[in-house]
Amino acid sequence: MENVTGLLRVRVVRGVNLAKRDAGDSDAYVVVLMGDQKLKTSVKKNSLNPEWNEDLNFCVSDPTQPLKIDLQEIYDKDTLTQDDKMGDAELDIQQFMEAVKMGLADLPNGFVIETMRPSQQNCLAGDSTITSKDGMIAQDVVLQLRNVESGKVELQLLWLSVPCAPDF
Repeated sequence: MENVTGLLRVRVVRGVNLAKRDAGDSDAYVVVLMGDQKLKTSVKKNSLNPEWNEDLNFCVSDPTQPLKIDLQEIYDKDTLTQDDKMGDAELDIQQFMEAVKMGLADLPNGFVIETMRPSQQNCLAGDSTITSKDGMIAQDVVLQLRNVESGKVELQLLWLSVPCAPDF
């Protein structure tokens, strides 16, 4: 964990109104990319509104790298075809990392540090607040999926400090 400034915990909460990619409901999983790190959730079978509530932890050495979200469906294990893409989204975590750098985690629980608004430059489906939560910096995010007819994915970002990590 050389040069790691902290851990970014991405909780993949749920998918909402995902695009149908199979005769029945889809078997969905989420792939999250950050730099050269790639993690994915478990598969939730037969649901267009899957609930994951799974934590994916990324080592952060370059806090300017964007967090990329890729949502896909998988087929039954006996099928020999590729997974169908169910949309994608990208989230720039620069504002989140700026809040981390300011050392504001000791603010009262729920204190809103900043609010990000949807724009042409992001995939936000609505306002997203960066807050102080239990002594850490957190952000609740709902992303509108691109390149697909419908679907959103809900995430929560949480910064975890690493003891003896260099300041950034």
